[in-house]
Order: sequence, then C-alpha cells, then structure tokens
Amino acid sequence: MDRSRDRDRDKNDGYVEKLVKLNRVAKVVKGGRRFSFSALVVVGDQNGKVGYGFGKANDVTEAIRKAVDRAKSNMIVVPMKKTTIPHEILGNYKSASVLLKPARPGTGVIAGGAVRAICDVCGISDIQGKSLGSKNAINTVKAAFNGFENLFDAKVVAKNRGKSLNEMWG
Repeated sequence: MDRSRDRDRDKNDGYVEKLVKLNRVAKVVKGGRRFSFSALVVVGDQNGKVGYGFGKANDVTEAIRKAVDRAKSNMIVVPMKKTTIPHEILGNYKSASVLLKPARPGTGVIAGGAVRAICDVCGISDIQGKSLGSKNAINTVKAAFNGFENLFDAKVVAKNRGKSLNEMWG
C-alpha cells in the first residue's frame, strides 16, 4: 500500500482524508512533561463536498479520528464550474486571508499547504491560490473555507435574475 507523506487516505465511505497539520503539545506537570496531540484534517468526496475538523487527544490516531469525525459533520458544498471555481474570491478569518482565482483547464492546483489540501480533497483541479497574512494552518484553512462558502453558484444567480444559464454565460 502506497502511503504518501501527507497521509491522505481513501476510505470505503468514498471520502478522502488529508492531514494538514499534526502538532505535539507539552503540558508541564509535577512529574515532568505530559504530551498530547492536535490534528487538523480536511475531508472531501472529490466531487465538490469538503469539510475540516480539529481534534485533540493524548494519542495521534485518536486525535486524527476525532478530527475526521468533526470534518465529516462540518461538510460544505463548493460550487464548481467544470474543474475550477466560478469566480475570484478573497476569504478572511482573523488575520489570515486566502485569495482564490479560477484557472484554465490544465493549469493544475497552484497553491501551497492547506489550500492545496482542501482543493485536492474537494476535486478542484485547476485553481490559483495565495495565502496572505497569517501563516497559521488553522486560520488559513478557516479563511479558505470562508472563501469557498461565499462563492456564488451560477444556477442560483441565473434563477434570481430570471435568466437561463446559457444567457448568463453566453
């Protein structure tokens, strides 16, 4: 079985899991240091559904399992136009900002770290992303999700304007 560096897993329920960040935290107690782990995971079906979760536990596998469970319960649907997003958007969360731009077919995912992981599990294969401001992985993921949540769906916009999809896109 091929295990890649960033521990992406394809489970039997059709979801792909990708570990974005694993952090070891030490608590100093009377007898020494007590270690625990926190895991940030993104989960998606590679067809437009994606979610993120954060889990903490004394064991790595338990932290990842908790994060995956939370990610599956916090799924959103990302509107897609073929293999990219419909329009440019800037997502913000605290001091982290993520700029997401649609790209032509064949461009690939031009994004780093957390944004790349989200796009991979979501099924977006052509996008340009830039992380601005804070480099904190948790805040970057939340900023990217803020951007994806605020994308307009072309069908909904066309319906609200009383036009057909062909009239909108020409």
